[in-house]
Amino acid sequence: MARVSRRGLLIGGGAGVGLVVAWSLWPRDYPANLAVGPGEHAFGAWLKVGEDGRVTVTVPQAEGGQGVYTALPQIVADELGADWRQVGVEAAPVNPLYANPLGVAELFEGAFGRVPERFASAMLTAGSTSVRQFEGPARAAAATARALLQQAAARRWDVSWRDCGVDRGFVTHGTERLRFAELAADAVGGDAPDPPPVGQGRGAGRLTGKSVPRIDAPSKVDGSAQFAGDVRLQDMVHARVRGGPLGDGRLVSVDRTAADRVRGLVQVVETPRWVAAVGVTGWAAERGLDALKPRFETREVPPDEAAIRRALEAALRMEGKRVAGEGDVAAALGGGRRIEATYAVGLGVHASIETASAVAAYRDGRLELWCQTEAPAHARAAAARGAGVGEGDVVVHPMLIGGGFGARLETELIEQAAHLAVVLRRPVNLVRTRSEEIAQGRHRPPAMARMAASLGAGGLVQGWSAKIASPATGKALARRLLGRAATLASAGERYAVGGAAPPYRIPAWAVDHHAADIGIETGHLRGGAHGYTCFFNECFLDELAKAGGQEPVSFRIGMLGGNPRLARCLSTAASLGGWDGGRPGTGQGIACHSFRGGHIAVLAEADRSGGGRPRVTRLVAAADCGTMVNPDLVRQQIEGGLIFGLGLALGASTGLAAGRPTARGFDRLWLPLLVDAPEVTVDLIENGEASGGVSELAVPPVAPAVANALEAATGVRARTLPLL
Repeated sequence: MARVSRRGLLIGGGAGVGLVVAWSLWPRDYPANLAVGPGEHAFGAWLKVGEDGRVTVTVPQAEGGQGVYTALPQIVADELGADWRQVGVEAAPVNPLYANPLGVAELFEGAFGRVPERFASAMLTAGSTSVRQFEGPARAAAATARALLQQAAARRWDVSWRDCGVDRGFVTHGTERLRFAELAADAVGGDAPDPPPVGQGRGAGRLTGKSVPRIDAPSKVDGSAQFAGDVRLQDMVHARVRGGPLGDGRLVSVDRTAADRVRGLVQVVETPRWVAAVGVTGWAAERGLDALKPRFETREVPPDEAAIRRALEAALRMEGKRVAGEGDVAAALGGGRRIEATYAVGLGVHASIETASAVAAYRDGRLELWCQTEAPAHARAAAARGAGVGEGDVVVHPMLIGGGFGARLETELIEQAAHLAVVLRRPVNLVRTRSEEIAQGRHRPPAMARMAASLGAGGLVQGWSAKIASPATGKALARRLLGRAATLASAGERYAVGGAAPPYRIPAWAVDHHAADIGIETGHLRGGAHGYTCFFNECFLDELAKAGGQEPVSFRIGMLGGNPRLARCLSTAASLGGWDGGRPGTGQGIACHSFRGGHIAVLAEADRSGGGRPRVTRLVAAADCGTMVNPDLVRQQIEGGLIFGLGLALGASTGLAAGRPTARGFDRLWLPLLVDAPEVTVDLIENGEASGGVSELAVPPVAPAVANALEAATGVRARTLPLL
């Protein structure tokens, strides 16, 4: 393999091979391990041209519905000048070449600064970073591949390669045309230009900004798409697992006699923390698990809702850690009219349609794993622990995900599947039931905020304080994902208050984190802490506007002199939604947020039904995501994020009793049904700015917009999520 660029673009190969180009990624000095199938040939790690002309792009990000299996290949095809009809995609193997340092930085709110070398294997799908992290390297790789193909054609035609163009899978010169497939082998001997000629390909650049068809859509529509739970292997058995209460639950007994009477039950596997029933079918395993009637005990009193609330309140009484701020906040709060309010949110449930699943097969000291994962290297390490083998003896096949939302950063089920495969010496298909998915999930942490502000002359905000109590989720998450060396205290603090810094121009403001020990481990959910900090901020802003006798939209825009893009989102959403001031009885509310390089404002129309339940009839969003590779994908993610945010506003939460979630199925999560879905309008503000994050952008502002609308409709201010 030869290095052809100071930026680490790798080209290699030999006679008779096709073309694969690895683009420059941090870190760079790792050998490629891309699998090569019949009729295709690999140079490096990222881009393959097959003998049939098919271009295959290797994507290191998990496809969970957000469209990354289309967006990144579209970028490559655009720069390469490929025919979109001949572009395919495959999941990347585990390799530090595919590390996502921006994903680490965004997930942990910049706690780690520049991600160090020891985190090189941090392949993460997180932080709305897929396009932002990989577009530049993707274009560099495709531009180099295009130049090498042009050079190969130019040698045959005896012309300058710079005089050649590309056209939908062909290299062209005048009336002459040669297919990429015909040129791939000859392209190996070319002299790759340095730097890569990005944006210089005559005939390329036709796909960016176009809503090309999704690559994954046809298989998902016709049912041929393969998810982890769909994998079937010879001699495979099916397993179901039950764990103890959240906290330190330990298995103490099972009824094996009753389980032995279940037809189709193959084996029972006990561990200190969980028990598995294994059957010839998934149904037999479920019936066997029920018959086992496993009993667990805890050394400490299992946590419940009341205990969690007490822990949050106690944390707020303790001195907090200043995470961000500017100016003399104490002095600012001491003058003017002081306004205070306390807000709270409960445990947030991921509630993905597909529950956690994995298939593991163990043979001759090696483990093969098919799984949903947003962190493949982390999954490999977990499987190695479960199987008792080295990480080099584990092969991971990342599968499509039926909605991850952060839950697939966790790997407990993967470790269980690997352990079962070794114990049984047979391939195992392990799928969580819905009840167990909620019972064992690492939910979004609960939080409580004590907000304070002072209003000066003209109702202007002159001081702002946000004291937020929540667990140090980021610290534990960093330890699980990145290892012990990553457990910086600031990861817990920054993650816990992500998004709490107000986007408004306020002379003095501060955000403090009050770490709370709630007795259970929590995890990441789509939007992270922004899902509750935006609720705190934007609801409190409405309260301040009302206290100062001002209209909420103009009140916000007046403080957004330093953020014109967010101000434009606000004015656009208000105009598009027919904003009438949010006066009492109108049932209109508005909220905005800047997040991961994107900006959005949401207007909601809501009231309460005869039974007192919130009813949201309309959501209007104006989003500024910068340059859009595929506008349809952006619109889909904004629309989906609005409905997801609505779920978090009205439900998608669980209480806790004796360490067990009180919601054990969709019937208790109060997720929006089709009949509940509001009218949704989305306006995408186009500009030439750099691409911003999209997949999480619409989630945070929905809950405060709805809460503000309900206050306008009823006169009652709700300060707790969910709003039920």
